[in-house]
Amino acid sequence: MSKYNNLIIFLSELRKSVRLLGITLMILTVALFFLSTGLITVFQEHLREKLYFFSVAGPFLAHVKVAFFGALYTLMPLFMYVLWKALGKPFGVTGRKLFWFVLATCLLFYGGTLFCYLVTLPFGVKFLLSYQSENMKAVISIGRFVNFVTIFILAFGVIFELPVFMVFSAQVGMISRKVFEKNRRFAVLGIAILAALLTPTPDAFNMALMGVPLYLLYEAGILVIRLLVTDPNDLPAGKSDTPPS
Repeated sequence: MSKYNNLIIFLSELRKSVRLLGITLMILTVALFFLSTGLITVFQEHLREKLYFFSVAGPFLAHVKVAFFGALYTLMPLFMYVLWKALGKPFGVTGRKLFWFVLATCLLFYGGTLFCYLVTLPFGVKFLLSYQSENMKAVISIGRFVNFVTIFILAFGVIFELPVFMVFSAQVGMISRKVFEKNRRFAVLGIAILAALLTPTPDAFNMALMGVPLYLLYEAGILVIRLLVTDPNDLPAGKSDTPPS
Protein backbone atom coordinates (compact mmCIF):
# COMPACT_ATOMS: atom_id res chain seq x y z
CA MET A 1 0.00 0.00 0.00
CA SER A 2 2.89 2.34 0.81
CA LYS A 3 4.46 1.72 -2.59
CA TYR A 4 1.10 2.32 -4.27
CA ASN A 5 0.68 5.64 -2.43
CA ASN A 6 4.20 6.71 -3.39
CA LEU A 7 3.42 5.95 -7.03
CA ILE A 8 0.22 8.01 -6.88
CA ILE A 9 2.10 10.96 -5.34
CA PHE A 10 4.82 10.68 -7.99
CA LEU A 11 2.35 10.61 -10.89
CA SER A 12 0.28 13.45 -9.44
CA GLU A 13 3.34 15.64 -9.03
CA LEU A 14 4.58 14.77 -12.50
CA ARG A 15 1.22 15.55 -14.08
CA LYS A 16 1.36 19.13 -12.81
CA SER A 17 4.31 19.91 -15.08
CA VAL A 18 3.54 17.79 -18.15
CA ARG A 19 1.59 20.50 -19.96
CA LEU A 20 4.24 23.17 -19.31
CA LEU A 21 7.01 20.84 -20.47
CA GLY A 22 5.11 19.93 -23.62
CA ILE A 23 4.42 23.55 -24.58
CA THR A 24 8.01 24.59 -23.87
CA LEU A 25 9.34 21.68 -25.93
CA MET A 26 7.09 22.57 -28.88
CA ILE A 27 8.08 26.25 -28.83
CA LEU A 28 11.79 25.51 -28.66
CA THR A 29 11.47 22.87 -31.40
CA VAL A 30 9.92 25.47 -33.72
CA ALA A 31 12.67 27.97 -32.86
CA LEU A 32 15.46 25.46 -33.44
CA PHE A 33 13.94 24.35 -36.73
CA PHE A 34 15.48 27.43 -38.32
CA LEU A 35 18.90 26.33 -37.04
CA SER A 36 18.50 22.66 -37.93
CA THR A 37 20.44 22.95 -41.19
CA GLY A 38 23.51 24.01 -39.25
CA LEU A 39 23.06 21.18 -36.76
CA ILE A 40 22.85 18.58 -39.52
CA THR A 41 25.96 20.07 -41.12
CA VAL A 42 27.83 19.76 -37.82
CA PHE A 43 26.89 16.07 -37.51
CA GLN A 44 27.69 15.44 -41.14
CA GLU A 45 31.13 17.08 -41.02
CA HIS A 46 31.99 15.37 -37.73
CA LEU A 47 31.29 11.93 -39.19
CA ARG A 48 32.53 12.92 -42.68
CA GLU A 49 29.65 11.39 -44.62
CA LYS A 50 27.57 12.58 -47.56
CA LEU A 51 23.82 12.42 -47.12
CA TYR A 52 21.02 11.78 -49.62
CA PHE A 53 17.23 11.72 -49.53
CA PHE A 54 14.82 9.37 -51.26
CA SER A 55 11.46 11.07 -50.73
CA VAL A 56 10.10 14.57 -51.20
CA ALA A 57 9.43 15.04 -47.48
CA GLY A 58 12.69 13.41 -46.36
CA PRO A 59 14.78 16.57 -45.80
CA PHE A 60 11.92 18.43 -44.06
CA LEU A 61 11.24 15.56 -41.64
CA ALA A 62 14.95 15.23 -40.92
CA HIS A 63 15.12 18.91 -39.99
CA VAL A 64 12.09 18.53 -37.72
CA LYS A 65 13.72 15.56 -35.95
CA VAL A 66 16.97 17.46 -35.45
CA ALA A 67 15.09 20.47 -34.08
CA PHE A 68 13.17 18.23 -31.67
CA PHE A 69 16.40 16.55 -30.58
CA GLY A 70 18.04 19.94 -30.03
CA ALA A 71 15.09 21.14 -27.95
CA LEU A 72 15.06 17.97 -25.86
CA TYR A 73 18.82 18.21 -25.36
CA THR A 74 18.65 21.87 -24.35
CA LEU A 75 15.73 21.40 -21.97
CA MET A 76 17.18 18.35 -20.24
CA PRO A 77 17.93 20.28 -16.99
CA LEU A 78 14.27 21.31 -16.81
CA PHE A 79 13.12 17.74 -17.47
CA MET A 80 15.50 16.45 -14.80
CA TYR A 81 14.25 19.00 -12.28
CA VAL A 82 10.63 18.02 -12.87
CA LEU A 83 11.48 14.30 -12.69
CA TRP A 84 13.49 14.57 -9.48
CA LYS A 85 10.94 16.88 -7.86
CA ALA A 86 8.25 14.27 -8.54
CA LEU A 87 10.48 11.36 -7.46
CA GLY A 88 11.64 13.12 -4.33
CA LYS A 89 8.27 14.23 -3.01
CA PRO A 90 7.06 10.80 -1.75
CA PHE A 91 10.42 10.28 0.01
CA GLY A 92 10.96 13.79 1.35
CA VAL A 93 13.91 14.55 -0.93
CA THR A 94 13.81 18.34 -1.24
CA GLY A 95 16.00 21.42 -0.95
CA ARG A 96 19.73 20.87 -1.17
CA LYS A 97 19.45 17.13 -1.79
CA LEU A 98 17.11 17.75 -4.71
CA PHE A 99 19.54 20.30 -6.15
CA TRP A 100 22.46 17.87 -6.03
CA PHE A 101 20.45 15.08 -7.63
CA VAL A 102 19.41 17.38 -10.49
CA LEU A 103 22.95 18.72 -10.95
CA ALA A 104 24.58 15.28 -10.93
CA THR A 105 22.01 13.90 -13.36
CA CYS A 106 22.52 16.75 -15.83
CA LEU A 107 26.32 16.52 -15.66
CA LEU A 108 26.28 12.78 -16.28
CA PHE A 109 23.73 13.12 -19.08
CA TYR A 110 25.76 15.70 -20.97
CA GLY A 111 28.97 13.81 -20.23
CA GLY A 112 27.46 10.64 -21.72
CA THR A 113 26.24 12.42 -24.83
CA LEU A 114 29.62 14.06 -25.44
CA PHE A 115 31.38 10.73 -24.95
CA CYS A 116 29.08 9.15 -27.54
CA TYR A 117 29.47 12.02 -30.01
CA LEU A 118 33.25 12.31 -29.73
CA VAL A 119 34.27 8.68 -29.20
CA THR A 120 31.69 5.97 -29.82
CA LEU A 121 29.87 7.27 -32.89
CA PRO A 122 32.98 8.01 -35.00
CA PHE A 123 34.42 4.56 -34.27
CA GLY A 124 31.08 2.88 -34.89
CA VAL A 125 30.40 4.64 -38.19
CA LYS A 126 33.94 3.98 -39.38
CA PHE A 127 33.57 0.28 -38.58
CA LEU A 128 30.19 -0.08 -40.27
CA LEU A 129 31.32 1.68 -43.43
CA SER A 130 34.56 -0.28 -43.63
CA TYR A 131 32.62 -3.03 -45.42
CA GLN A 132 32.02 -0.96 -48.53
CA SER A 133 34.11 -1.68 -51.62
CA GLU A 134 34.55 -0.59 -55.19
CA ASN A 135 31.40 -2.47 -56.17
CA MET A 136 29.41 -1.54 -53.09
CA LYS A 137 29.25 2.11 -52.01
CA ALA A 138 27.31 3.52 -49.09
CA VAL A 139 24.38 5.83 -49.87
CA ILE A 140 23.14 7.17 -46.54
CA SER A 141 19.61 8.52 -46.18
CA ILE A 142 19.40 11.79 -44.26
CA GLY A 143 16.41 10.48 -42.31
CA ARG A 144 18.15 7.27 -41.25
CA PHE A 145 21.29 9.24 -40.43
CA VAL A 146 19.44 11.65 -38.14
CA ASN A 147 17.63 8.77 -36.38
CA PHE A 148 20.88 6.88 -35.91
CA VAL A 149 22.83 9.80 -34.46
CA THR A 150 20.17 11.31 -32.20
CA ILE A 151 18.93 8.03 -30.72
CA PHE A 152 22.40 6.84 -29.79
CA ILE A 153 23.45 10.18 -28.34
CA LEU A 154 20.33 10.35 -26.15
CA ALA A 155 20.67 6.69 -25.15
CA PHE A 156 24.23 7.21 -23.95
CA GLY A 157 23.18 10.28 -22.00
CA VAL A 158 20.39 8.39 -20.23
CA ILE A 159 22.39 5.31 -19.26
CA PHE A 160 25.27 7.42 -17.92
CA GLU A 161 22.90 8.60 -15.19
CA LEU A 162 23.08 5.16 -13.55
CA PRO A 163 25.08 6.23 -10.43
CA VAL A 164 22.58 8.94 -9.50
CA PHE A 165 19.64 6.56 -9.49
CA MET A 166 21.71 4.03 -7.54
CA VAL A 167 22.41 6.64 -4.87
CA PHE A 168 18.76 7.70 -4.81
CA SER A 169 17.52 4.13 -4.39
CA ALA A 170 19.91 3.64 -1.48
CA GLN A 171 19.04 7.04 0.02
CA VAL A 172 15.32 6.25 0.20
CA GLY A 173 15.84 2.66 1.34
CA MET A 174 14.71 0.87 -1.81
CA ILE A 175 17.99 -0.94 -2.61
CA SER A 176 20.91 -1.09 -0.20
CA ARG A 177 24.59 -0.81 -1.06
CA LYS A 178 25.14 -4.47 -0.18
CA VAL A 179 22.61 -5.52 -2.81
CA PHE A 180 24.59 -3.65 -5.47
CA GLU A 181 27.85 -5.17 -4.20
CA LYS A 182 26.52 -8.74 -4.12
CA ASN A 183 25.05 -8.53 -7.62
CA ARG A 184 28.09 -7.29 -9.54
CA ARG A 185 28.04 -10.35 -11.81
CA PHE A 186 24.47 -9.62 -12.84
CA ALA A 187 25.38 -5.97 -13.34
CA VAL A 188 28.21 -7.00 -15.68
CA LEU A 189 25.82 -9.24 -17.62
CA GLY A 190 23.21 -6.50 -17.89
CA ILE A 191 25.79 -3.94 -18.99
CA ALA A 192 27.13 -6.33 -21.64
CA ILE A 193 23.62 -6.91 -23.03
CA LEU A 194 22.89 -3.18 -22.97
CA ALA A 195 26.16 -2.40 -24.73
CA ALA A 196 25.40 -5.00 -27.40
CA LEU A 197 21.98 -3.47 -28.02
CA LEU A 198 22.91 0.21 -27.98
CA THR A 199 26.34 0.46 -29.55
CA PRO A 200 26.35 1.07 -33.31
CA THR A 201 28.41 -2.06 -34.00
CA PRO A 202 28.47 -5.57 -32.49
CA ASP A 203 32.26 -5.88 -32.26
CA ALA A 204 33.96 -6.20 -28.86
CA PHE A 205 35.94 -2.98 -29.16
CA ASN A 206 32.95 -0.71 -29.68
CA MET A 207 30.94 -2.58 -27.05
CA ALA A 208 33.80 -1.96 -24.61
CA LEU A 209 33.66 1.77 -25.39
CA MET A 210 30.25 1.77 -23.76
CA GLY A 211 30.44 -1.16 -21.37
CA VAL A 212 33.65 -0.23 -19.55
CA PRO A 213 32.61 3.36 -18.69
CA LEU A 214 29.19 2.11 -17.63
CA TYR A 215 30.68 -0.49 -15.28
CA LEU A 216 33.02 2.15 -13.84
CA LEU A 217 29.96 4.32 -13.22
CA TYR A 218 28.32 1.36 -11.47
CA GLU A 219 31.32 1.04 -9.16
CA ALA A 220 31.35 4.81 -8.68
CA GLY A 221 27.72 4.61 -7.59
CA ILE A 222 28.61 2.01 -4.96
CA LEU A 223 31.47 4.19 -3.73
CA VAL A 224 29.28 7.28 -3.45
CA ILE A 225 26.65 5.28 -1.56
CA ARG A 226 29.34 4.08 0.84
CA LEU A 227 30.47 7.67 1.45
CA LEU A 228 27.11 9.44 1.64
CA VAL A 229 24.43 6.94 2.65
CA THR A 230 24.37 5.26 6.03
CA ASP A 231 23.38 1.60 5.88
CA PRO A 232 21.53 0.54 9.06
CA ASN A 233 23.17 -2.89 8.80
CA ASP A 234 26.59 -1.26 9.17
CA LEU A 235 25.72 0.35 12.51
CA PRO A 236 26.76 -1.29 15.80
CA ALA A 237 24.12 -3.40 17.50
CA GLY A 238 21.65 -1.34 19.49
CA LYS A 239 22.41 1.87 17.63
CA SER A 240 20.45 3.66 14.94
CA ASP A 241 21.19 6.51 12.59
CA THR A 242 17.85 8.13 13.48
CA PRO A 243 17.50 10.18 16.66
CA PRO A 244 15.24 8.82 19.43
CA SER A 245 11.71 10.18 19.46
